Amino acid sequence: MTEQQFIQYVTKFGDFQKRSMFGGTGLFREEAMFALLSADKIFIRGGEKLDQQLNQLGCEKYRHVKKQTTATVNYYDITELFTSKHDDLAELVEQSIAFSVSQREFKRSSANRRLRDLPNMQLTLERMVKKAGVEDVEMFLELGAPAVFSRVKQAYGSDVDVKLLWKFAGAIEGIHWKLIQEPRKRQLLANCH
Repeated sequence: MTEQQFIQYVTKFGDFQKRSMFGGTGLFREEAMFALLSADKIFIRGGEKLDQQLNQLGCEKYRHVKKQTTATVNYYDITELFTSKHDDLAELVEQSIAFSVSQREFKRSSANRRLRDLPNMQLTLERMVKKAGVEDVEMFLELGAPAVFSRVKQAYGSDVDVKLLWKFAGAIEGIHWKLIQEPRKRQLLANCH
């Protein structure tokens, strides 16, 4: 019963979606889960200052028990705060939603991506590219494959394998380097300095 009341309560904070999660129900805004309803308990996602506030209010963290292990996640039990209509409840829920959405956006942004996370790239290539002065994904994408390849050649000598150019282009285009067609390869080579 408490779960349905909370779902009704959360409608005042705007649109959200419900999905089955951890044997309970997850509440999501913009693909970011901010609440978990499980076994007649209500948990909201913590984060930053919110963790401290929830700890001070005596909220316990959610423990997901699997066969062999128990995972403690950053969701806090606010059932008591909800049933007692705590004064700070609305503010806590709003903070949880805002934090969840901003974390999701950051995780999707290029600021959070590493060069080695791009297609065709791995730690070795990330190190080469960084040694050549390309610091992050944003700069890598901005410069483009020919400019990055030219910088790597400058840093490591002209005997650098041309396959690196295809790998960089594939990384930018989001495809495996072997899928790059001959006309595109010629165009990339022509754009190298």
